[in-house]
Amino acid sequence: MAKICRFFEKVLFAVSLSLAIVLAYSASSMAHFQMILPSDDIIEEGESNEIDLQIIFTHPAEAHYTMNMEKPLKFGVFHKKKTQDLTDGLKDFEFHGAKSWKSKFVAKGGGDFVFYLVPRPYYEDMEQTYITQYTKLVVNNAGFPTDWDAELGLDAEIVPLCKPYGLWTGNAFQGMVKHKGKAVPFAEIEVERLNAGAFSDLVCPGQRYPSSAHVTQVIKADENGIFTYGIPKAGWWGFAALMEGEKIDGKDHEVGAVIWVRAYDME
Repeated sequence: MAKICRFFEKVLFAVSLSLAIVLAYSASSMAHFQMILPSDDIIEEGESNEIDLQIIFTHPAEAHYTMNMEKPLKFGVFHKKKTQDLTDGLKDFEFHGAKSWKSKFVAKGGGDFVFYLVPRPYYEDMEQTYITQYTKLVVNNAGFPTDWDAELGLDAEIVPLCKPYGLWTGNAFQGMVKHKGKAVPFAEIEVERLNAGAFSDLVCPGQRYPSSAHVTQVIKADENGIFTYGIPKAGWWGFAALMEGEKIDGKDHEVGAVIWVRAYDME
């Protein structure tokens, strides 16, 4: 009897260990999204033109797994054909137990402010892969469109083909995926909605999912690197085009081009 008990104890331990490994892998293999999220995406007349920006590397839809970020290589803004480096103004803070970054910015003058981020490669130990996601976000001041479709020359980049702000629920968002300046035919794009109820200083309703397949939408670009996605619900939406990059220290390197847009319900 003692031998049988010890046998079942070993079996139970093996099953528990396997389950723990599967769960840990599942947590790390879900979609990673680099975020740049502002306190305001459209500055209207009479509103403050100072905005807060949070830079977080996480799983936005599930809002349960956040990765530590080293200080970005570059963080800046493009406005009326001029670039301003904002990297030195970044301050670190802890978000859901992980190092993240934040900044304040005063939008002087009307038009589009295209924020961009070049992060340091993040090593995902469970997948033994480096991840670098070049990220963009457009904030508009006073309603004047100026630079929203600017191509910044990032190593990986989504160039929007429709204005990435002032979107209604149900609008189709289009973009072109580029890598090293060239369009990427049939690029794979992951799409997630920010479950903002779990994020600090951001106001959007939370979201429940009927199955794990609903958490991350996956679409593909056409032969010209152009993708289209119909936005089904108000809130922040992230688009991450994933590509194979050059290896780092002999390890695989996933390069992503990310852009964030926000949709509103029509009243």
